[in-house]
Amino acid sequence: MALFGALFLALLAGAQAELPGCKIRITSKALELVKQEGLRFLEQELETITIPDLRGKEGYFYYNISEKVYEFLSTFITSGMRFLLNQQICPVLYHAGMVLLNSLLDTVPVRSNVDELVGIDYSLLKDPAASASNLDMDFRGAFFPLAEGNWSLPNRAVEPQLREEERMVYVAFSEFFFDSAMESYFRAGALKLSLVGDKVPHDLDMLLRATYFGSIVLLSPAVIDSPLKLELRVLAPPRCTIKPSGTTVSVTASVTIALVPSDQPEVQLSSMIMDTRLSAKVALRGKALRVQLDLRRFRIYSNQSALESLALIPLQTPLKTMLQIGVMPMLNERMWRGVQIPLPEGINFVREVVTNHAGFLTIGADLHFAKGLREVIEKNRPASTSDTSASSAPPPATTAA
Repeated sequence: MALFGALFLALLAGAQAELPGCKIRITSKALELVKQEGLRFLEQELETITIPDLRGKEGYFYYNISEKVYEFLSTFITSGMRFLLNQQICPVLYHAGMVLLNSLLDTVPVRSNVDELVGIDYSLLKDPAASASNLDMDFRGAFFPLAEGNWSLPNRAVEPQLREEERMVYVAFSEFFFDSAMESYFRAGALKLSLVGDKVPHDLDMLLRATYFGSIVLLSPAVIDSPLKLELRVLAPPRCTIKPSGTTVSVTASVTIALVPSDQPEVQLSSMIMDTRLSAKVALRGKALRVQLDLRRFRIYSNQSALESLALIPLQTPLKTMLQIGVMPMLNERMWRGVQIPLPEGINFVREVVTNHAGFLTIGADLHFAKGLREVIEKNRPASTSDTSASSAPPPATTAA
């Protein structure tokens, strides 16, 4: 009975474990690059070390050596001398290594703002898994509306998988990653667009007035020549579908057409439903994940009657053209700003390749140090660092550094 209870609790804990929306794999090739850059940083640190003259006694050995002859006597250093040099150098190396690691980690964004409406959470869900060739990390990878900081969307998507090892870094995103972004913007009230008067394309304005001429002529003269209003409002959070053949986004929105006379309530001419399917092209530039959308399928119909849906057929093409020319460029301009991937400052992705799978996509890339580690560390160093070396260093080492 106790065994059954333990098994039940284990299964329950597993069922409640949060799935990652984003995974990152760092391969041995990337670790070797970081190692080389780290050694370069340590060499720079050693160049700044000034070792005072050494005087003293070690057993029967008396010494009085000035700094100028260290290099000349390096091949003759005894175990006692090695011990003394370790007292000088190893604490500096230890401190430099800690500064290097902490400075890099401090530049990794964990929970940050994407824009004025939405933020993103890259919290680690568990300890990184290290193997002989890779370091794998699972991140929450969830967007959230800034006005609802504690809000979170349940992750029911397929867990992304990483199996490749040819590139330095691989990043995987599930459908949940993109769905949480679109739902966050939906909850923030951003997925709507209103065009009034001159903002409505001239040809579309004329077509709409001709289509609803029968309704317009019945209105009072003061209303007939009023500016036209075209309002698009997304009715539900858009949903992302990732397949090996590509990535698509499905959107359902309402389209309202009305006249807006000055100092009077607006007069609604029609209300319809718009179903669209967008293809999404995902790219990685520097540290920014970018998405470009293209309108693939478009359909409008009336939510009142089938007869009215037939009457809307002439609007199908001009409304689609209006979306392609007037709406998609504005949307892509905002999307192209991108979302930052959790990578330390000064390191960028290059030579990326995107691969689609069932329910997730992966991006493989190599790393490029856009900034030296010293530049990153100096930029993020606290204002007062005069005593950090002494406070951070460990006790003098007793073995060779």
